[in-house]
Amino acid sequence: LSLKFGDIGNLKGLVIRLLLTTSYYQLSVQNWFSLHRLQLLYNHSVQATFNVTGIHAPATYSFHCEHVSSLQRYDALLIPSSANDLSQLWEVTFIDFQIQGFNVQEGHFAYARDCASFFSPAILMGLVMSLILLLVLAYALHMLIHLKSLDRHYECKASPAYFAQMKDSDMGDEKEPLRNSGNESYELRNQQFGKIYI
Repeated sequence: LSLKFGDIGNLKGLVIRLLLTTSYYQLSVQNWFSLHRLQLLYNHSVQATFNVTGIHAPATYSFHCEHVSSLQRYDALLIPSSANDLSQLWEVTFIDFQIQGFNVQEGHFAYARDCASFFSPAILMGLVMSLILLLVLAYALHMLIHLKSLDRHYECKASPAYFAQMKDSDMGDEKEPLRNSGNESYELRNQQFGKIYI
């Protein structure tokens, strides 16, 4: 697959050549296409060659990636073919890259297989946080299961007031006659009992 820039200023002689292949995989029971190599040609001479990793999809799908680049900050899917090659002097970055080499219908891309890995940093962080929350929940359930109920229910009861028993022999000593109009009345000398006998 060759992309020509035509009459765009200094890019008139620049061509980007993409080498695509298809292979049948028995495990998935379908054909897959892969992008193996990217070449930059200027005025019909090869300027740089990059080996491509990680760009593959089922043949009936397209492949999409936010960044396909030779730079490390974009995971470097484009790798210079050799250390002595001029590819080291080039920095190539495709933004919002989508490709489909085979089974193109009506000039539109098919459903896209995205390059985002299942274990991206955000997904990994979410999995770790979920694991921590599950551990906390399991510990709380463990503590609830092993919680012992009290065998006795203690109630706060006021202690009954203590009244000393009075003997009949002592009653005579502790009584003092009260003088009234004809009735005999007695008053306890000891005030702690608080009772009056009439």
